[in-house]
Parts: sequence; structure tokens; C-alpha cells
Amino acid sequence: MSNISVGKKGEQLAQEYLKKQGYKILETNRHFSRQCEIDIIALDKDTLVFCEVKTRTTNICGAPFEAITKTKYQNIKTGLFLYLQENPVYKKFRIDALSVILEPALKIEHLKNV
Repeated sequence: MSNISVGKKGEQLAQEYLKKQGYKILETNRHFSRQCEIDIIALDKDTLVFCEVKTRTTNICGAPFEAITKTKYQNIKTGLFLYLQENPVYKKFRIDALSVILEPALKIEHLKNV
């Protein structure tokens, strides 16, 4: 699998996971600039959630969460504020991170309000 197909698979699995948790998916892969993309924008009751999904085939080379750098986090915040400017109806929001490991068995971890 290429990195792109691994990432797409992880995002698809993360969306399914969030739906099972009662989230409503609003948008996926929303680009705000060349550096700023939000993987999943969803609603958790009355809270807007901006989700970063990191996927690995295995955890041999480290945990997926380790790939969320300070720069990546700042880019997510930039996208978050741009989205809120476009959609001022939302008052509550947070950033979540999802880790997806595909093998040896599927494992999804969800960190809220990172």
C-alpha cells in the first residue's frame, strides 16, 4: 500500500468510528491553504470537532500520534479559525486526534480536545 492509500483507508475507518460514536460528519479533507487541510470536520452534539487522523500500517516505526507536530497543530488551528469565520453559527469547538493502526489488528485511538 502506498502512503496515500494507507492514509485514505485510515480516514475512512476514522469516519466510520466517529459515526458509530454518534458524530455527524460535515466535511472531509477540507483544504484552506497548501499547508492546511483538516481531515474530518464533524459535529459531536453541539460541538464542532476538527479531527486530525494519522494512520500507520503497524506501530513498528512509532505511534501515529507522534506525527502530529507543533507546526501541524498550528496549521489545524489556522483552518479551524477560517472555518469558524465562514460558519459563525458554531460557538463550541475542539480539536481531536485519531490514531489508526491497521495491522496486526485494527486499532483506533481517539484523543479529544488536544
